[in-house]
Amino acid sequence: MPASKLSSGQLKVAATGFLSLFSLVGIMFYGLPFFYDFWFKEFGWSRATITSGNAFAKIFVGLFGFLAGWLIDRYGPRRLMLAGILMGGISLIGLSQVTALWQFYLFYIFNALGYMCGGPLPNQVLTARWFNKSRGKAMGFAYLGIGVGGMLVPQIARWLNMNFGWHQALMILGILMIVIAFPMAWIVGENPKQSAEDANQLSKKIPITGILKSWKFYLLGIGSMCSIGAVSGTSQNLKLFFSIDLKYTQSEAANVISLVLLSSIAGRILMGWLADRFPKKYVMILIYTLVASAIPILFFAAKPGMIYLFAFIFGIGLGGDYMIIPLMAAELFGVRVMGRVMGLVLTVDGIAEALSPMLVGWLRDKSGSYANAFLVLIILAVVGILSVALLPRKSNAT
Repeated sequence: MPASKLSSGQLKVAATGFLSLFSLVGIMFYGLPFFYDFWFKEFGWSRATITSGNAFAKIFVGLFGFLAGWLIDRYGPRRLMLAGILMGGISLIGLSQVTALWQFYLFYIFNALGYMCGGPLPNQVLTARWFNKSRGKAMGFAYLGIGVGGMLVPQIARWLNMNFGWHQALMILGILMIVIAFPMAWIVGENPKQSAEDANQLSKKIPITGILKSWKFYLLGIGSMCSIGAVSGTSQNLKLFFSIDLKYTQSEAANVISLVLLSSIAGRILMGWLADRFPKKYVMILIYTLVASAIPILFFAAKPGMIYLFAFIFGIGLGGDYMIIPLMAAELFGVRVMGRVMGLVLTVDGIAEALSPMLVGWLRDKSGSYANAFLVLIILAVVGILSVALLPRKSNAT
């Protein structure tokens, strides 16, 4: 995606996607688990309780996922993104000061609202509208923000915690999110060649009922839901697994998590490149296979070097997992209804993303080991592969 071939509008879209995903996903989604063991130690909450905040909030907010998609198709993604960035920052600032569970759940609702309104959904639509032939590389660049943010935030959080304590560290991260993401989202354009009203008229030509009757929609939903569940259940429990079960120091845990996200950067670049050159179905199967093959390595995490092998393979798969879903959706259904399609898909994905970490934490609390939880995550990943394998290779959508 050479800069010389991009318009100023496309450059703004690429920068907006990178910075908003850096903040809303890299810092907020991948940064919060760094603080899980602090809640565990300070408040005595169980793993299931700590991961339940994300679960309950995502499920509650996820019920409005289609509404968010409809608003994006009708009015454009920009205003929703601005609100999402503010709510995401407020959520971390609030979570830094909680002393009771009701406060914990309240600010996690802001967290989920921020993620839905300012995270992947509006960025996927914005990028798909502005890019066509190089959509895979453009989406890959935007999603690099997740990898860079997720790679840096454990190190930043560790440094802030050492110097200011975990409460102030989390508050500073919330402020940083707004400062980093809000300005670019303020100036980005909604549509490349047509007004939001024109885009809305085009989207009305394809009724959502036709998509809901398509078996392709349900296979995409099941496949993405299962793989996202496997990824989220794993990544959201890594800090607890490293710090409490494997007895890693804060620095050791931060380094491995950063390695996962560093590998995800390579995964996003590679999978974006592959998606522009090969059928997206096969790229999606490759990504899901990497996730499924990485999780079993955690059974041998205590052996020298194995955790780094896991971090590399899982990171590559993680890098492509979220990114490939909108590319496949655009391939199957076209960009004119992408807001509504991804609103629905991300709703079911959000449920899996929410429940899977809590299920993993609950299984660990009950059994005293992550073994059963890892087995469940492997099964989810395999079901995701099988669902995508049943999708058609090509579609006539535009």
